[in-house]
Amino acid sequence: MSTQEFNTRLLDLEKSLRYFALSLTKDMETAKDLVQDTFVKAIQYRDKYTADNNIKAWLFTILRNTYLNQVTKLSAKNTINDETEDEYILKNTMYEEYNAENSINTKDIQSTIDNLEDDYRIPFQLFVDGYKYKEIADKTNLPIGTVKSRIFFARRQLMENLESFK
Repeated sequence: MSTQEFNTRLLDLEKSLRYFALSLTKDMETAKDLVQDTFVKAIQYRDKYTADNNIKAWLFTILRNTYLNQVTKLSAKNTINDETEDEYILKNTMYEEYNAENSINTKDIQSTIDNLEDDYRIPFQLFVDGYKYKEIADKTNLPIGTVKSRIFFARRQLMENLESFK
């Protein structure tokens, strides 16, 4: 296969690759970068591709592996090993600095949560506090499906009531 034909096939699959990348990253700019990285690797390792192979599958594999490598690197970068005897693995998260605006936002959000009906507020607050659906269902004596739907509707109501925070 000539270089021109190879490059044409790459460009013909760009749209499909972008959709696949978007399904992985959930962000258009990151997806575009991922497709670009895939093209660079495909061109770099063109000698590994044989014309009788499915180029689409080959490119999708390169894209998926590139994405997984990026996620693994990011995860490793944000993980700290604690050298205590229990060897906890901690996530290194960035906390926003405390300021008056954050305090007001937090109060407004908590006030909006507090104004939810008890049927929605209680399961939602338990979920925010870290309880799993099953644990919430057990604590509230509700079926797990009801717990899930109430948390869903509480989220939706909060998004509507907190539009100013977007």
